[in-house]
Parts: sequence; structure tokens; C-alpha cells
Amino acid sequence: MVNGKIINIMKYSIHDGPGIRTTVFFKGCPLNCLWCHNPESQGFGQELMYRPDRCIGCGQCLKICPNGAVISMAGKLEYLRDQCQACGACCRVCHAGVRELVVTTMSVSEVMAEIEKDLVFYDESGGGVTFSGGEALMQPVFLLEILKGCRKKEIHTAVETCGYVNLEYLQTMSDYVDLFLYDLKLMDRQKHQGVTGVPNELILNNLRWLAEHHPQVIVRVPIIPGINDDEENLSQIGNFVASLKRVAELHILPYHKAGEDKYQRLGLTYLLPDIQSPDKGRMEQIVGQLEQFGLKVKIGG
Repeated sequence: MVNGKIINIMKYSIHDGPGIRTTVFFKGCPLNCLWCHNPESQGFGQELMYRPDRCIGCGQCLKICPNGAVISMAGKLEYLRDQCQACGACCRVCHAGVRELVVTTMSVSEVMAEIEKDLVFYDESGGGVTFSGGEALMQPVFLLEILKGCRKKEIHTAVETCGYVNLEYLQTMSDYVDLFLYDLKLMDRQKHQGVTGVPNELILNNLRWLAEHHPQVIVRVPIIPGINDDEENLSQIGNFVASLKRVAELHILPYHKAGEDKYQRLGLTYLLPDIQSPDKGRMEQIVGQLEQFGLKVKIGG
């Protein structure tokens, strides 16, 4: 039986492909984008989210923790993250939701059962299921089995990918994926590596192959002010996407801070606290710039 690491299954999504969708978030990503709004998806191991504001001081975590990661200090419970092994013992006794494990290990049949609960909504809205992350293609065997299950049930499938994956994975999945949502961030190699942790040659080459061989590819560009919204990068993106054989649309996604508090819960520092979301006027301006390359451009998606 094939199992996978899942961080969330979100129902009734309308932003990850057509219609009403179920979005399955996979654990693990080869990129480390500075603006990532799902930091809990980046690493491959188990992690623990901590919300001290919810604590009611019952002391059950102190009693059960086998690693000394919870101590009592001046009458208050303190969490020592360096001591924590993310074993989940404290989560099982905490009824206030102070602590939560990030990863749920699920079988293919368990994920399919969650997906199939909303078949009626997919049918009525032209929706389906989207596999996101993290990077779903980092668990290729698990993903492929779910895709095959969806194909048998005639469920529309979309895969969101950063593109920094083995081309063989894309080739193997291609026949079972109805829509690829392909992230593109920066065209300059050094700048890309500086803000994501990896160069972009593999990403660009994989997108070329996909646009050549798959009928439904949407390129998605997150707009991060001061990082990738300059005229030079946007023009390079427009020129590159326009050169591809077959891309259905280009979607630009405005930066948002929705995931910023997750960094604190994970004991991490958010490195872009001063960046603000681009306003509607700026996004429309970018649409106009990209449309000059003959592309169909949409805000959001």
C-alpha cells in the first residue's frame, strides 16, 4: 500500500483551477521561496505548530512529553522547540489546539475517499481536484496512484507545480493530468536562486517540454513587489511564455501575507515583513504589460 504525507485537504476551493475544487496539499518542496505562504509544506519531515495564545494551562502536555520539551517556569508552561521531536504525544492530550502536527500520513484510498465526498459539486460546477503543496511531484508514486484513481472516477485533475522536478515525473503524470498550473517567478538565474534557493534552468526546460506536449497548461506568476515585478523581469516572462508552443493562459497572483503567522507557529522568522500587497491598479498595469506579448492574462486563478 502506498502512503503519502499530506498537510491539508481544503474543500470548496475556487482558486486552484476551474469550478469548485478540493485542493490536496502535499508535504515537501525543493524550493525555499522567501514569500512562501505555506512554510509548513517546505520540509519533508514532521513538524509541530505551536499557538501559545490558546493555552489554558491544564498541564497535560507537561505530564506526557517524553522529551522534556515542555517545562513550567514562573507558573507558566513554556515550549522548548529545540527539545521537541514532533512525536505528537502533547497534541493528543491538548484539547485547546495549542499544538498541532503538520503531517498526516494517508493512504491512496483515504485521500480518494475525501475527494469523492464532493463529487456532486465537481459535476455541477465543472470542478475537480487540485494537487498542490509543497510540491506534489516530490511524492510521484503516491500522486500517480491518486491521479489514476481520479481518472477512473472521471474527476477533473489539476497539478500545481514549481517545475523544479525530474522531467520523467512530468512525462509519467502527463496522461493522467487534465490541467497543469505551472509557477514561474523570475527569469534571471542568479536572482531566482537568491530568492528561491535553486536556479531556474530545469524549471524553464520543463515548461518548454510541457507546453510542447500537454494541451492544458496555465502559467502562474506570483507578483512580489520589489522582487519580481520590475519591467525587465515581466518583459522577459512575457516574451518567454509567448514563445512557448501552447499555453492556455497566464495568471498573475498578487502577493499576500495570509501565511505570515505560520512562521511564528513553526518557530521561523518571516524574511519579508515590510512588503505590501500590490494594489488593483498595479496589477492591472502588469496585465497590460503582459498582454502586449499577445497573451491571455488574468488576475488570480
